[in-house]
Amino acid sequence: MELNKVLKSLAVALPMMTLAACSANNEETFENQDGMNPQPEFPAGETGAVEPVDMTEEEQLVAKYGAGILETTINFAYDQSDIAPEFRKVLNAHAQYLVSSRKFVTVQGHTDERGTPEYNIALGERRAKAVVRYLQSMGVPADQLNTVSYGEEKPLTMEHSEAAYAENRRAVLVY
Repeated sequence: MELNKVLKSLAVALPMMTLAACSANNEETFENQDGMNPQPEFPAGETGAVEPVDMTEEEQLVAKYGAGILETTINFAYDQSDIAPEFRKVLNAHAQYLVSSRKFVTVQGHTDERGTPEYNIALGERRAKAVVRYLQSMGVPADQLNTVSYGEEKPLTMEHSEAAYAENRRAVLVY
């Protein structure tokens, strides 16, 4: 949930900072008429160098691995464990991060409530293992990856609709 708050904050803050950075000051006048831009003058001891901006850990991750690194949920179609093409970019970012950081991740497999508990545990396991296989195909060593299946036991939503079921059919990467 906190990750969603960070994403929403970034979604609002980044465009605002971009607009502020691109604003123009039309009151400038140039006295140099020979066609060359005047050199800025700095007080003694200053070079005009840009000082580095402190970035949050999330911003650093996005800068290095892309926005996909912040997404940790991979959704699945009904009764399926195949990774949809739209989630490959997310998993590629996580694979790159895992290879360079050597951190460990547990992939949790989840299902919606339809089906028997035994079937859903097995389906959740297939989903988690599909994510692990994909990460391994991108170069992540097997010793950094774990799986667990919760089946239908930990739903994101308790509603009984197709939208709710779709939200519950997922694998989650937990670092």
